[in-house]
Amino acid sequence: MEYKAGKYDIVVIGGGHAGIEAALASARLGKKTAMFIINMDTLANMPCNPSIGGTSKGHLVREIDALGGQMGKAADACYIQSKMLNSSKGPAVHSLRAQIDRKKYHMYMKNTLENEENLDIYQAEVTDIIYDGKIKGIKTRTGAIYESKAVIVTTGTYLKGKVIIGEVSFESGPDGVFPANELSHSLQRMGIELRRFKTGTPARMNSKDLDFSKMEVQYGDDNVKTFSFDNEENKEILNKKQIKCYLTYTNLDTHKVIKENIHRSPLYSGEIKGIGPRYCPSIEDKVMRFKDKERHQIFIEPMGENTNESYIQGMSSSLPEEVQIKMYRTIPGLENSKMMRPAYAIEYDCIDPTNLNLSLEYKGLEGLFFAGQVNGSSGYEEAAAQGIIAGINATRKLDKKEPLILDRSEAYIGVLIDDLVTKGTNEPYRMMTSRSEYRLLLRQDNADLRLTEKGYNVGLVSKEKYNKFLNKREMIYSEIERIKNKKISPNEINNNILEKLGSSKLEVGVKLSELLKRTELNYANTKELDKDRPDLPESVQEQVEIQIKYEGYIKIQLEQIKGFKKLENRKLNSDIDYEKLKGLSLEARQKLNKQKPSSIGQASRISGVSPADISVLLIYINQINKKGDEFSHEND
Repeated sequence: MEYKAGKYDIVVIGGGHAGIEAALASARLGKKTAMFIINMDTLANMPCNPSIGGTSKGHLVREIDALGGQMGKAADACYIQSKMLNSSKGPAVHSLRAQIDRKKYHMYMKNTLENEENLDIYQAEVTDIIYDGKIKGIKTRTGAIYESKAVIVTTGTYLKGKVIIGEVSFESGPDGVFPANELSHSLQRMGIELRRFKTGTPARMNSKDLDFSKMEVQYGDDNVKTFSFDNEENKEILNKKQIKCYLTYTNLDTHKVIKENIHRSPLYSGEIKGIGPRYCPSIEDKVMRFKDKERHQIFIEPMGENTNESYIQGMSSSLPEEVQIKMYRTIPGLENSKMMRPAYAIEYDCIDPTNLNLSLEYKGLEGLFFAGQVNGSSGYEEAAAQGIIAGINATRKLDKKEPLILDRSEAYIGVLIDDLVTKGTNEPYRMMTSRSEYRLLLRQDNADLRLTEKGYNVGLVSKEKYNKFLNKREMIYSEIERIKNKKISPNEINNNILEKLGSSKLEVGVKLSELLKRTELNYANTKELDKDRPDLPESVQEQVEIQIKYEGYIKIQLEQIKGFKKLENRKLNSDIDYEKLKGLSLEARQKLNKQKPSSIGQASRISGVSPADISVLLIYINQINKKGDEFSHEND
């Protein structure tokens, strides 16, 4: 029995990390929004690991925050341990990672959504998207029809979800929640191609059964950094008491159990058909692929402050339950462990992201957007990054505005979406710093400088936050200018200070900016040389030092970006029939017609399109432009 239940501008299907950012973005931009989630208690769930951030993922969270998103604020409010990864390396690869209180994070996000104006949340399974040349709405399992002008699909791993533990498999979403079985059929009826990916999660143990004396303690940082730029000086967050994590290792006994039972692993028996993530393999995959390694790191990560449940991180598995018990008990500190939840693999339906525009709207299906793991990505942060862009662009679509497209030179979000849409992926895509050509410029520390203005112009960043940002930016540039003009003379006092810092003496006067480029010197330890230095926030000092120290490298990347922008600015019309362009290879014609790139730059990144094909496209564009000029002169 069908009935009309409501009318909205935008409907978001799914309440994971992508769905949350999409729904908040559209609601905050003034659109009447509805979010549908199969089980309200799994909103903002963290089934794979209780953490936010990590290598390159921390960059994404800070970019989401700069644009006006929520993930960074939630992580700051709910962290139980915080670490800046790769701090011994250059600033381009510094990445913040925080262990999160999983239940607290869920409640924080649920409360944020519940109190958001223009947003309604429903516990219901969406079974059908109503489309008739354009989006008309959605239908739930109970027959409720909600009209809408746009739909954002953020179903994560729920589409025809199938949990696999050894020889046992059953239909399920993560953590025993119902899967979404009907929506896949609706998507296929709309002509959307689906494929199967898989991911996994480790077992959860009761920490009272673990012997932490046999493990290495992992402490958080003393000098905590925040994900949200709003919290950079929030003492309550910066000084929060942190919980310890622990490190232990697999050994030859562990590997023996795995090898003796590998025939029972669904990964090797053929039971699992979905393609898993290369960069987050199961423990059985690690052992079989890296046979020369005698041990693998295992992290014991608490799920929160008020629970004994801990993730056994680094040991995701789909081995039978009794094998898992035997395997875990070979590990130092886990000899008496009991599984509160076994590890499992989960298969799910997802789309081919090359069928999306860079706005994340599905090509040929107006008003239908996709974000998160349904696009073939993995990770909470990758999902949230796509979610905020989908929410912004669905809103801009309804307002008849141009979409917000972040390119590869502007943000890791731009790299992520461009990789998915332009290159596609044959396995769950994971963001990494190595994927960015311009990573020296796309650092996590300067995400606000790169993106806050865009967030303000879109409408997600408040006037108050924007003015605070402008003040910070002015402090940075003023201090850089002052330091470039500050001359340090070669007198006895200055030379004594330099000698104490392990730096060579001055023979002639030099600008302080040049001194700061010495490896052993930094902004903090040169304070005695600089008596006129103003009292500046730590985040400003950090920016000043990085921009001065790496000035030469930054200039090189800026020049590289100029060349990149030239190709990005050579636009291609979506109505070009590449089959008719002479000189293109057969593969290029097929790929270009399928993906319809928006620019020469995007075309150059499509697999199978060669430099020779790009030359043909450039000649074609020049001819079109020339004809356009001739036409305009004829009409003068």
